Amino acid sequence: MVVLAFFLHWRIVNPNDDARWLWGMSVVCEVWFAFSWILDIIPKLHPMNRSTDLEVLRDKFDMPSPSNPSGRSDLPGVDLFVSTADPDKEPPLVTANTILSILSVDYPVEKVACYISDDGGALLTFEAMAEAASFADLWVPFCRKHNIEPRNPETYFNLKVDPTKNKSRPDFVKDRRKMKREYDEFKVRINGLPDSIRRRSDAFNAREEMKMLKHIRESGGDPLEPIKVPKATWMADGTHWPGTWASPAAEHSKGDHAGILQVMLKPPSPDPLMGGTDDKMIDFTDVDIRLPMFVYVSREKRPGYDHNKKAGAMNALVRASAVLSNGPFILNLDCDHYIYNCKAIREGMCFMMDRGGENICYIQFPQRFEGIDPNDRYANRNTVFFDGNMRALDGVQGPVYVGTGCMFRRFALYGFDPPNTNKTEQKKDSETLPLATSEFDPDLDFNLLPKRFGNSTLLAESIPIAEFQGRPLADHPAVKYGRPPGALRVPREPLDATTVAEAVSVISCWYEDKTEWGDRVGWIYGSVTEDVVTGYRMHNRGWRSVYCITKRDAFRGSAPINLTDRLHQVLRWATGSVEIFFSRNNAFLASRRLKLLQRFAYLNVGIYPFTSIFLIVYCFLPALSLFSGYFIVQTLDVAFLIYLLLITICLVVLAILEVKWSGIELEEWWRNEQFWLISGTSAHFAAVMQGLLKVIAGIEISFTLTSKSAGDEVDDIYADLYLVKWTSLMIMPIVIAMTNIIAMAFAFIRTIYSTVPQWSKFVGGAFFSFWVLAHLYPFAKGLMGRRGKTPTIVFVWSGLIAIIISLLWIAISPQKPNATADGVGGGFQFP
Repeated sequence: MVVLAFFLHWRIVNPNDDARWLWGMSVVCEVWFAFSWILDIIPKLHPMNRSTDLEVLRDKFDMPSPSNPSGRSDLPGVDLFVSTADPDKEPPLVTANTILSILSVDYPVEKVACYISDDGGALLTFEAMAEAASFADLWVPFCRKHNIEPRNPETYFNLKVDPTKNKSRPDFVKDRRKMKREYDEFKVRINGLPDSIRRRSDAFNAREEMKMLKHIRESGGDPLEPIKVPKATWMADGTHWPGTWASPAAEHSKGDHAGILQVMLKPPSPDPLMGGTDDKMIDFTDVDIRLPMFVYVSREKRPGYDHNKKAGAMNALVRASAVLSNGPFILNLDCDHYIYNCKAIREGMCFMMDRGGENICYIQFPQRFEGIDPNDRYANRNTVFFDGNMRALDGVQGPVYVGTGCMFRRFALYGFDPPNTNKTEQKKDSETLPLATSEFDPDLDFNLLPKRFGNSTLLAESIPIAEFQGRPLADHPAVKYGRPPGALRVPREPLDATTVAEAVSVISCWYEDKTEWGDRVGWIYGSVTEDVVTGYRMHNRGWRSVYCITKRDAFRGSAPINLTDRLHQVLRWATGSVEIFFSRNNAFLASRRLKLLQRFAYLNVGIYPFTSIFLIVYCFLPALSLFSGYFIVQTLDVAFLIYLLLITICLVVLAILEVKWSGIELEEWWRNEQFWLISGTSAHFAAVMQGLLKVIAGIEISFTLTSKSAGDEVDDIYADLYLVKWTSLMIMPIVIAMTNIIAMAFAFIRTIYSTVPQWSKFVGGAFFSFWVLAHLYPFAKGLMGRRGKTPTIVFVWSGLIAIIISLLWIAISPQKPNATADGVGGGFQFP
């Protein structure tokens, strides 16, 4: 920072009088880059690594004792949320495998409840989940019996390792063979569901048409009159599907359908239920065959209501789960992110149940991805962010929430402040007893709960229970805010029709009217990046978060490896950041509870897209320098070169330090740098424009759902990498690349035909142009595709713009044919 300050001071006090416009643009850009770099580097001043001890957790909560002879777990409950919206873009088989990995997680069965939100209301998803629940009856006990890892069947059966490694049971090979056959049949059933539903619906609709025709004939009507029978989608029991139909109709379309809630697996018994030799096709003797609770939810949607996309769907799950299971902790996953480490929940619980854990609002796990090309061309793994930036924030107030793989404290999601242990110390019983509503929020009276949370009595009553059950054990004088040991060993009450009916009512489209859902409670509305805003609101109330990196990846998922899909993904993130900058969620307006370094981090979240404006200008500067013959400095002064060298050395040392500390590869760091420039000159700039349109003109932006499916070529898992899909986001990087290439050719020809060739100026300008092109190399490679097939219009438009810019420069600043070699521009003459 000291060297940077000296460098910027020298640049400002030493202008290039021959080309002040070039000097001015470069200095403005460099000052902004320095500011942006400080925002990025300051929050990294206090990095932290954490580790857990699962044995201590087990001894403390799960071991039998004189007071607990049955060995019932004293761990708190966890509700797991999976969100999906479109079975065409998010294949049901992928979602089903995610559900199976959740149902087989290594956590007390009676403490786990899984909820899937189908925001598309598709019968295909519903029946796929029913198939998954049925298959879980075999898969989950099989995983427990043989300690299978990972517990996603698709991933497990495709592992390229010896499956018998570390397996001691003699019947493992036989059981695995049976399980593989059952899974293959399960896949056939899942993949055949679309055709099965279509044929069933066609048959039922034909039957209805025949009934209508018969009725017309019996009533003496005209049999030639067209029969109007709605093309309904039918369930297997012969009734209309209440959700979205394949042929949309009134009250049966994606934005207009009834709320659906189906308990597919009921809450298990509190004590283990051991299998036997005759129960199933596999011998599950001495294996617990219970399954966790599993619920399918599709919230009600009606025209005229703002359903708030994913954030609205997640809030519907929060309410439904509060009524049905009320786990004090919530773990949310995308439909393509499955549990890779079956002990992941226990790892997170180590922090929540540790001393001081009552102040933790969420545990964020790093995102790890599968199916990415070995070279990670577009930095899809994002390791610099997940292993560097996020781990550094863990030493401040905690990592930001990134949308998936996050375990929340339900009480924090409800919009409450963290407990004030100074006040609770004054009350003898407050340490180990549930608090009254007025005690955990002095501004909230019990009579005002409907205004904040809606008019569900069961939901209101569940809030203090969730708060109490989420506390650490009060088994040590240092624990100022805990619960007594054994409080969570009481069996859960069974579900009844009244409770389920209440859960259906809280997912209705009108429930949030005149409440604080989406404003203070639950996932926050108003941004396409609702995850960052939701985490920011918690940190702003004084909560802290923890980053949990496990030795074995906790979760794994998929990421778009196609260039166009990747750019659109980054566009969505950047647009959300621009919205945050222009909203009351800007960190400039944060409360005093947000720590200084954390404030810098959130400021960077809202500001980083605006760097694209300066980055684009800076990427054109080498070309302008080559066209004009001028440089950003008047002469290559020794002081300038020394400052440049020192800054370069400092940045290199910082990069090496970050690479070594975070454990990432140098190549991954370089890929991140390359894609930073690619996205900065394309998606980030578009996000700034779109964000300004939304803020100034009120024009809403819609985003396409990132596809979770693989490419069309089944034999090549990287087929999507070579697929070229045109998008307007590609124009600016192509223009930058072609302009720099043309400028290098132009300057080279001019230098050759100059009376006195000035190769030093050409080499200086060409080096910086080459530096820009080196960053754009993965982008150029992506445009070529597998066989070099790129839409001709891409090169026509980009070449046309680049040539116009070149001609415009020549027209504005023509070269003097008789310029001497002593001229600053370096005159040239063609023979």
